[in-house]
This record gives sequence, structure tokens and C-alpha cells, in this order.
Amino acid sequence: MATIGITGGTGMIGTALTKMLLDQKHHVVIATRTPNKKSTHPLLHYTYWDPEKKIMDPAFLSGTDTIFHLAGAGVAEQRWTPARKKELTESRLQSSSILAQTLRQYPNNVKTLIAASAIGWYGPDSDPSIAFTEEAPADDSFLGNLCRSWETSIDPVLELPIRLVKLRIGIVLSNQGGALPELMKPLKFGIAAIPGSGEQIISWIHIDDLCRMFLYAMEQEQLHGIYNAVAPSPTDMKTLINLLARQKNGSAFIPIAIPGQLLKWILGEMSIEILKSTRVSAEKIKNEQFQFLFPSLQSAVQNLLPSKEQRSRT
Repeated sequence: MATIGITGGTGMIGTALTKMLLDQKHHVVIATRTPNKKSTHPLLHYTYWDPEKKIMDPAFLSGTDTIFHLAGAGVAEQRWTPARKKELTESRLQSSSILAQTLRQYPNNVKTLIAASAIGWYGPDSDPSIAFTEEAPADDSFLGNLCRSWETSIDPVLELPIRLVKLRIGIVLSNQGGALPELMKPLKFGIAAIPGSGEQIISWIHIDDLCRMFLYAMEQEQLHGIYNAVAPSPTDMKTLINLLARQKNGSAFIPIAIPGQLLKWILGEMSIEILKSTRVSAEKIKNEQFQFLFPSLQSAVQNLLPSKEQRSRT
């Protein structure tokens, strides 16, 4: 089995990815800010790093074949104040810098590095029927510029004999964090809260398919460069919310539109991303023969949420 190093391994994606890797009997090494952190799993180990202080234990590279580079502060976790914007940018640039520096400085056997990016690279749809492909330029917005800096920051590893793959990740559907639990909160009160018009296109991916795509990129040596990590069936926000509501509450819910102006007042600049329509293509990764377990929104939601009838039988 392979030995995989993960930066950002304690976040939502990193946690799910670690579990999948351990289930497949891979060895996993996670770079953590917690000194002397101990593992209770025989295949899981931790090494210390602190990107702000430009510290990375070279033991992270010991025996490592592949690195999954996920590090970066969560984009949707806090309001985008100037200080938060700086943190979002620096957390990505600093982590890439110390990782690339460590790879250059210390002997290692790393063959592949798979780096996270995001579909925030793309701007709003000019034509909702046409999907963005990987060749589209970065949007001239905070998130577009952040993604461009993020992707560029890891490019120095191209000077090394390392295969580099970048995954532009869509809206991740997971019960353990991200957008789904937030969208579900109003449903506890029987309200299906639809942001804005509800017509904005959402390019999403099930957490299991995202983790499988990371593993696929590791295993398929012909993959290199940029791939959109999205399901092949984008949907509009209204369809997503209504499907979640029906799955959770049956017909017992009231759809309510949340005005865009109200979201702007509550969330500030970050509301742009919630109200933005972005249709992103999955054709490039499909052409590499990647098979989605959850290609449709209905299959993803049914997997993540037991229906009202299912809950009543348990």
C-alpha cells in the first residue's frame, strides 16, 4: 500500500479522505500544528508543521509516495473582513511555500502531489447553458484571484520530478460540514429557505466521490494539470433546497425566498458566492474514465439523508 501525506488533513475533506485511505490500508501521515500529536490508529501518524513560522518536519516526507495538499482556512466559515481575506490568502500561500521548500531541501521519494483548489476560480455564468471548462480564465473577483494565487503557489514543485494535479472543488455535499448542514438548518422548523431567486446554478459533488477522485488522481499516472471536481449534473438552488426538504420532511415544508439584499446585509461580500450562478463541466475527468458513484443530485441526497419514511421505520 502507498504512504500518503496530507496537509489540511483535519478539515472536512481531509477527515473523510483519511478515513477512506485507512479503510483501504494505506499509510497516512498528516501535517498538524499540534506538537507531539499522537495517533490511535496503527496506519496513521502525525508530523508537526507551522506554515506561518515556516516550519515543517521533514519526517512528513519519509517514505511518502503521494501528497494531498488541502491546507487553507475555510472560505465560508467567517465573514470576509479585510483581516479574514488576508488570512484566507496567506494560509494558502504560506502552506504551499513551506511544502515546496521542504520538497526541494530534503531527499524524498514523492512522485505525485494533488492540490486542492476551488470552482471559485470561475465567475458568474454569462450563459447558464454553457459550462465552464478548465481552460477558462480566473474571475476578477476576490475568490477568483484567491484561487489563482492558490494554484500558482504550488507550481514551484513542477521544477521537481513530481506529477502535479489540481482539483477545482465544487460545493461539497457532506453531513460532516460545509454547505449541507447549513442548508438543512431551517428545515428543522419546516422552512425551505431558498437564497435569492433560487435560479442560480450550483456545481456540487458528493464527499465520497470527491475523496475517490483524489485517489483516482493518485493512481492514474496519466492525469496531470487541472480537473474540475464536480458532479456531471449541476442543479439550481431551488431544486436543491426543495429536494432536501422533501427528503427530510416529505411534503411538510414551506418554501420561503430569502432576498438577495438581506443576504448581502447578513453575509457581506461572501453573499456574492451564494447568489452566483456557476455551471462547471465535469467532462475532462469523465473523459479520463472516472466513474461517479453519485452522478445525480437525487442519488447524492438519498445517500446522505434518510427519508422521513426511513426514519419512521427505525
